[in-house]
Amino acid sequence: MIALKTEEEIDIMRKGGKILAEVLREVIKNVKVGISELELDRMAEKLILEKGGESGFKKVEGYKHAICISTNDVVVHGIPTGYKLKEDDVVGIDCGVYYKGFHTDMAQTVRVKNEKLKVKNLDEVDKFLDAGEKAMWDGIKAAKAGQRVGNISKAIQKTIEGQGYSVVRSLIGHGVGKELHEDPEIPGFLDGSILRTPLLKEGMTIAIEAIYNMGKSDVIYSSDDGWTIKSEDGSLSGLFERTIVITRLGSEILT
Repeated sequence: MIALKTEEEIDIMRKGGKILAEVLREVIKNVKVGISELELDRMAEKLILEKGGESGFKKVEGYKHAICISTNDVVVHGIPTGYKLKEDDVVGIDCGVYYKGFHTDMAQTVRVKNEKLKVKNLDEVDKFLDAGEKAMWDGIKAAKAGQRVGNISKAIQKTIEGQGYSVVRSLIGHGVGKELHEDPEIPGFLDGSILRTPLLKEGMTIAIEAIYNMGKSDVIYSSDDGWTIKSEDGSLSGLFERTIVITRLGSEILT
C-alpha cells in the first residue's frame, strides 16, 4: 500500500533530508586517496548524530554501519572495510537518516582523483558517472503528479542505455517514509506498459535511483556476508539516488 504523507510529515522528512544531504556532501568531500572505507563510515555516523539525526541504515536488522560503500565493481550494499581508497577508484556512498520517525535515503558515486591535477580528465569513467547522474535527474524530472512510475523508469533507462551501459534490473528505487523501503517499487527500467505502473500522486515520497553497470546488468552476491552485491562480469558500477516528494507543482528534492 502506498502511504501519502501529510504536510507535517513532509516537513519532518524535509528536515531529515537536509541533514542527510549535508552529511553526504561532507563525506563525499573526504573521498580521497588513503582514507579507508571505515573512516568514511565513522565520519558519516558522527555527523548524523551531531546534526540531531539517527543512522537510518543501522535500523535495518543485521546491518551495523551508517553507510553502504560500493567501490569499483560493488553495485550496492557494500559493507565498509579497512580498504584504503586509491587514485581512480570509483566509490559510491549510500546513506540514510532517520529523523523524528521518518527515513530519507541518498547516494552519490564519485571517482577518486589526484588532487594535484587541476584539469578534469573526461575519459570513459567520467562519462560513465556523468551518465548515471544525468539519468537520476531525468527520472526526477519525470516524477510529476498524474504521471506514472513507468515515466520515471523510462527516463532513467533511456539515458543509461543510450550511453551504452546497462541498468541493473534486480535492484530498484522505492517509496520511503516511516520505513526505509515502502511501496511503490521504482525500477530504473520499463517492463511492459506505463499504464500498468502505479500512478504518481501528490504526497508520495520516493527514492529515485539510477543503479547501473558499465558492462552487463547481471549481479551476484560477492561473499557470504549476505549484503555485498557486485557486477557479475567485474565491470564498474554506479549508484545515484535522491529522496523526493511529489507535489502539486512537480517534485521537490528532500535530500
